[in-house]
Amino acid sequence: MRFLQPELLELICAQPDWRMPNRQAELASLYNATIHNFPSKRMDAHALRNGDCKADAPSKPISLYISSPGGSVTSGLAIYDTMTYISSPIHTICIGQAASMGSLLLAGGSPGQRSCLPNSSIMVHQPSGGFSGQASDIAIHAKEIMRVRGRLNEIYRRHLGQARGKEVAVEEIERMMERDCFLDAGEAKEVGIVDNIYTTREGGKMGEGEG
Repeated sequence: MRFLQPELLELICAQPDWRMPNRQAELASLYNATIHNFPSKRMDAHALRNGDCKADAPSKPISLYISSPGGSVTSGLAIYDTMTYISSPIHTICIGQAASMGSLLLAGGSPGQRSCLPNSSIMVHQPSGGFSGQASDIAIHAKEIMRVRGRLNEIYRRHLGQARGKEVAVEEIERMMERDCFLDAGEAKEVGIVDNIYTTREGGKMGEGEG
């Protein structure tokens, strides 16, 4: 895994949307990045700043491009909380892969605005961790990772339920998250992690025009 260079991780204002060239949009990149404290804080600060500056235009979207192997759960949740805090719609787009916390951020976009490209790979799983020390401390950390697991499952359950238009059982999410679960673009759309699979810059969707 390689960390994204700090200067490449920016929230860029007034750039054309990748699939709507005539439309101006905010653009955030989480590209080839392991999710850890630095990009998380950088993205949070930019998103909050731009969200505040756009108080007079709350409907202007922010596009989050994701190609990430995942990383820190706490840093990922910081980005997720920022996405839900600001009033602007969040368009999430997977380019390449969205694994682990990357898949949660992909699923956490605004309803109907979560997309991927045809050859994208999405992977979900339960959180992992390791701790050594006194038995009592190990027990404390085990309890905490189970709490985090439950919280992540609930986030996935909510967003997948929104996509399907019905409540998703907790047991289904737990089965899907038990081991590394790799999904192609079509499978990710079927389970509700993404809403659209785009094939062209102009917004063409997979399946359109097929007979």
